[in-house]
Amino acid sequence: MAKTSWYQARNGVAEHLVYLNHKADELQKFIDKKKSMIIRGANGKKCPLGGRAKINDIVYFVETGGGMMVTHRAIISNVVEKYKMSPDESAEFIKQYEKELNLSEEQYERWSTKKCLAVYEIANLEKISPFKYNRENNMDDWVITDDINKLR
Repeated sequence: MAKTSWYQARNGVAEHLVYLNHKADELQKFIDKKKSMIIRGANGKKCPLGGRAKINDIVYFVETGGGMMVTHRAIISNVVEKYKMSPDESAEFIKQYEKELNLSEEQYERWSTKKCLAVYEIANLEKISPFKYNRENNMDDWVITDDINKLR
């Protein structure tokens, strides 16, 4: 895979805006230390972020169904990506990280059938001065940028 750097602002570090599922109470689970990983997946030949989310990248969180307010940030402390899995292999992969992911039943059903999965371990969660995400027409649930201020 060709190495891209358009989204890397400082020393190879990117900034990410990541949606957390409000219905599954994901942000509160992170705050309460009942969750330490985020999962993403796809049914194509590669993971949706395809190596673009890396250790030490900064993630900012916005909850689905809310007022598009970004209230917390953290860093990615580990990344594990798996490709070309059967449904059984996907379910087993998720089971390996069951405690860290702390998925709702609905989330488990969504991710357990994906051919490609990635888990992102989150560390150093901190509350920040809230700002509103200017979504415009972007429908992605994970946005990579070289500067989070471009999304305000």
